[in-house]
Amino acid sequence: MISNESKELIAFYNVENLFSPDSPQVHKLDPTLSGLRNWDKRRYHNKLFKIAHVFQLVQETENTLPFLIGLSEIQGQKPLDDLVAMDPFNSNFGVVHYDSMDERGVDVALLYDKNKVEIISSEPITYFFEIEDDSPSTYDTTRDVLFCKVKYLGEIINVFVLHLPSKREKDVNKPKRDYIMQDLREKVVQLINHQNEAVIICGDFNENPIDENLMNLQYDYNSEKKLINPYIDLFKNQKFSTFHYKDGLLFDQIILSDKFFIGDFVLKFSEAKIFNHLKLMNYNKNFAGRPFRTYAGTRYLGGYSDHFPVITELKKNNNI
Repeated sequence: MISNESKELIAFYNVENLFSPDSPQVHKLDPTLSGLRNWDKRRYHNKLFKIAHVFQLVQETENTLPFLIGLSEIQGQKPLDDLVAMDPFNSNFGVVHYDSMDERGVDVALLYDKNKVEIISSEPITYFFEIEDDSPSTYDTTRDVLFCKVKYLGEIINVFVLHLPSKREKDVNKPKRDYIMQDLREKVVQLINHQNEAVIICGDFNENPIDENLMNLQYDYNSEKKLINPYIDLFKNQKFSTFHYKDGLLFDQIILSDKFFIGDFVLKFSEAKIFNHLKLMNYNKNFAGRPFRTYAGTRYLGGYSDHFPVITELKKNNNI
């Protein structure tokens, strides 16, 4: 491991429904804003404590906090403000977040170290999809992709944070993922080929690194490789960030442009890892090695998340 003085970390974490507490129900079967069962203030504060504790563990293990942290499965600004006020962030981290048009109000966000990062601009990228059945609505929406242009040590870095549509219901959402990935590829090609700027894409892709969309994303339209996904090797070595029944999955990934691997850019890729700390694992021997989740269906377990965080370690270029 390289020293604290010469490394930086990027993290992404699907935090599994970090929502504000629901108002008390008048009737037991009344719908709730969160969609969760008995999501009250006590469970909310336990969840905040758990997510903050994850980054305390990262700091203890890595001797530093990530300077950029992508998050998914957030509902609203308040949980983010409450989180960054806690240890180990202690209000030293800023928040970039937009409310999306997702039907559950689920968003993505970027946390950033205010002492290291300047936000140049940010915007949500919103997608609309036509509905072809007899639904009264004419279009469907999904979670936004968050796009931020940031400055770190004088260099521009373009950061995308995403949580692509899920594979539920026999993967009915695959056309949506295909469209978003194609649009993202076009945006990345523009930034790299025409503006010569660095790019980071982090998120829950709901696809594994070796799936077609992720493989195609790495190349421009001249078949030149412009992005590098270090999580391919982790997946091939059966390292997983989440699970579905018996299947290990690596939907959570951090993909970097080639600037982080070649040339004299300010940061150089060092290592990709899954932060599967023992304390984040399920204590039930039947689910050994899996994340200790907050809910299993409607049953409250009180854990961290159904995903492990993923981390990319970068080495500072001391020749600059």
